[in-house]
Amino acid sequence: MSSEQRKIAFLMWPGSHPAAMMAGLSVLRSANRMAGFECYTAQCLTLNEEPIVSEEGWQLPAAPWSEDMVFDRFWIVADLFVPPESLAPSMILRWREMIREGVVLGGIEGGVFPLALAGLMDEHRCAVHWRVIDEFRERFPAVQATTQLFEQDSGRLTSSGGQATADLFLTLVAEDHGAELAALVAEDLVVERIRDGSERQRVPLRNRLGSTHPKLTQAVILMESNIEEPLTTDEIARHVCVSRRQLERIFKQYLNSVPSQYYLELRLNRARQMLLQTSKSIIQVGLSCGFSSGPHFSSAYRNCFGVTPREDRNQRRAQQAADAAAK
Repeated sequence: MSSEQRKIAFLMWPGSHPAAMMAGLSVLRSANRMAGFECYTAQCLTLNEEPIVSEEGWQLPAAPWSEDMVFDRFWIVADLFVPPESLAPSMILRWREMIREGVVLGGIEGGVFPLALAGLMDEHRCAVHWRVIDEFRERFPAVQATTQLFEQDSGRLTSSGGQATADLFLTLVAEDHGAELAALVAEDLVVERIRDGSERQRVPLRNRLGSTHPKLTQAVILMESNIEEPLTTDEIARHVCVSRRQLERIFKQYLNSVPSQYYLELRLNRARQMLLQTSKSIIQVGLSCGFSSGPHFSSAYRNCFGVTPREDRNQRRAQQAADAAAK
């Protein structure tokens, strides 16, 4: 375990709620307790000298941010639905200097907006909460906005918010001080598992589908509930009380796909998630996702993702090893 101490700052944008940073702060506090020494110091900052007060009356002491402050990681926290519209040029210059100095900048919830406004996310991946991703993409077309839980890209860290922030901070603890400490922190916080950043946000089904058609929703729920033993299109149609032809028309109209192809991609995406996040064998993953044989699974996987399951897993492990070595 590394004994290096890291200085962390949370810059609370005007209007942001203290709760937005609590998941990350809880991980840092637990890490210090589980490690038996102060792995992290954390400071809450504002753009003025006023304390942070939530609409419920919570008050959070904070110090005004000064450009000469030095930190290892600098998090910007902003309200998801009231993002800033502009930034002071001097602030943008200072943030760019911080990156050159090796400071890692991060955005939590609406904190991705100031980073994008400063041009610091151009051509970088950025995790954006599903509720505002359309607005974000329209405002910042040069940013690779994703619906992943969180993103780590070239010294930029972004969290979609909520529990995803805890997942990101737990991942950082593992990178800073080892997987054993991260596991202890997860147990301390009663976190069942540390989710990987590659996992997608759990977007409500009707938002993911872009439709409220009841038969379509019922059909997709059936598919998601029957991954290991897939149903046939006829069986799905029978369960949702429509004809096969009618079900195919609904999928074509709303998803521009046929039920069988949508179902296959659903199973393959689940397989990819298991492949990259568990130690199960490739055969076990394939069987868990409804593929009857290794060659069938491998062929379908390559057609969808352009690589075989083994190549994808090896590439991911090599990338993780390279990231760990770089730190």
